[in-house]
Amino acid sequence: MHDPKPADGPRPFRLRAVIFDFDGTLTRPGGLDFPAIKREVGCPPDSLVLEWIEALPSGAKRADALTALERFELAAAAESEPNLDAERVVRGLRAQGLKIGVLTRNGLPAVLGALARFRDLDAGDLDVIVTRDDGIPAKPAPDGVLHAAAAMGVPPEETLVVGDFVLDMLAGRAAGSVTAYLTNGGAGELPGSDADELGPPDEDACDFVLHGLADLDEVVSLGLPLPHGKLPNELLARYLRGLAPADPSVLVPAGIGEDVAALDIGGADTLVAHGDPITLSSRKLAAYAVLVNANDIAASGGVPRWLLTTVVLPAGTTAAQALALLAELGAAAASAGVALVGGHTEVSDAVTRPVVSATMLGTMRRADLRDKREVQPGDQVILTKALAVEGTALLAQELGERLRALGMGERELEACGELLSGLSVVPEARLAAGFAGVRAMHDITEGGLATALRELAVACGHGILVHRERVPLLPETRRLCALLGADPLGLIASGSLLICCRPDETRQLLRALSDASIAATVIGEVGERGAGVTALERGRPAPWPELVADEAARLLAAPGAG
Repeated sequence: MHDPKPADGPRPFRLRAVIFDFDGTLTRPGGLDFPAIKREVGCPPDSLVLEWIEALPSGAKRADALTALERFELAAAAESEPNLDAERVVRGLRAQGLKIGVLTRNGLPAVLGALARFRDLDAGDLDVIVTRDDGIPAKPAPDGVLHAAAAMGVPPEETLVVGDFVLDMLAGRAAGSVTAYLTNGGAGELPGSDADELGPPDEDACDFVLHGLADLDEVVSLGLPLPHGKLPNELLARYLRGLAPADPSVLVPAGIGEDVAALDIGGADTLVAHGDPITLSSRKLAAYAVLVNANDIAASGGVPRWLLTTVVLPAGTTAAQALALLAELGAAAASAGVALVGGHTEVSDAVTRPVVSATMLGTMRRADLRDKREVQPGDQVILTKALAVEGTALLAQELGERLRALGMGERELEACGELLSGLSVVPEARLAAGFAGVRAMHDITEGGLATALRELAVACGHGILVHRERVPLLPETRRLCALLGADPLGLIASGSLLICCRPDETRQLLRALSDASIAATVIGEVGERGAGVTALERGRPAPWPELVADEAARLLAAPGAG
């Protein structure tokens, strides 16, 4: 079996039904002599015979052509044989609780005639048979797939379409189903077949390529719920084989049966560590896990190097869904220049949706460590980029339908979602770490700027004065928060970094950030010993929010939030 690997990783899916093409899929290929059919009815060699016949005006010529086609089909059915492994595979799928359908461009009498030649399979073993006699537009139209899925009570996206023609793949993909192209060991789409001029499907037109029906077992297993407990060794091994080559500093990499990773920290003399679970978002979990944890390492002055993850999946998760999440995790780590060195994976009814908890390790020279206790009165407080891009993107993803109902357009929602690409603060943290005048950095996460400044004040032991009107907000954030009644100051805000810098180096730092195309704004300054945040709005005292929960968490927890 060949398993296509698109650029964005394997496709996650769940299966409840399989729809088979008939000729050349459940029966051996090559039964119908399409060149002979076309010669008899007068169809041009480069046309699909069924579409050509249906395009004829009603009358004797069309009726005679259909009669000839049916005669050829019945003759082929009388000589047909079950395809290799067809009966065993179908019975095995039924034993696993999957619905089974047939979707064919043939007439029903030919299908029933061919099924009569099967020994261990008959029409009673099929939940639905859809033929051209049903009056439904033929493949490559998706109508037949949608009709068959509805008849079986299964969503089309939880249905696998298996066939040996490109038309099968086009119909399945258009219906939103998972697709598997059957080559029959190279005998699929024989020269002279009805779809010969179309050629085999390209990789984008199908999810899997099968050399024989026996390969279907592996594909289907990806779409079935995993057992409780650790991920099966063979599944985890399949994922680990696809990981990028390890960082040479990784002495003992992630592997089956390996309980620890061994790392050579080389010329560094300080190891820094950070761990965070991802709980707010149900999408892009892996990307969030890598970015959020890398950000905190970078904010300490360190270089993110190694990642360990604990992935807990809810009961009912399929192998395909698990592999997709793990692949996303590996891709996000590679993109961040981080080596994924180990962790734990399991399926458990302790969670109702996937949870990713990550631990990031980094290295630095001791002299580069940024300690918030070194902050001094008068230090300038700088905010990079614009506030709450993470919360904006998160709420646009999770509350899209609600925002549409409130008047937000599709382009606006897309613009909010695109903000996800700016969640890393590693570039600005690395740049700022090169300035001796940068005494502290702080990544803004849950609770937004409102909470981050309070945390910073406590950590450094000084009060902080913030000028509210200087806090930069994108139009997308203002619009979304206005519609949802959210305070952007309290909205989760990975992607922005707080930097405390000596006044005499602030201008030079701002220039360096600007040269690196990183926006930065001085929003306040450090006060005398103490704690707490004091806010001004255009020179006048203003309130500073103190939130019980992040604004995104509050909105997502509200009844009917989704």
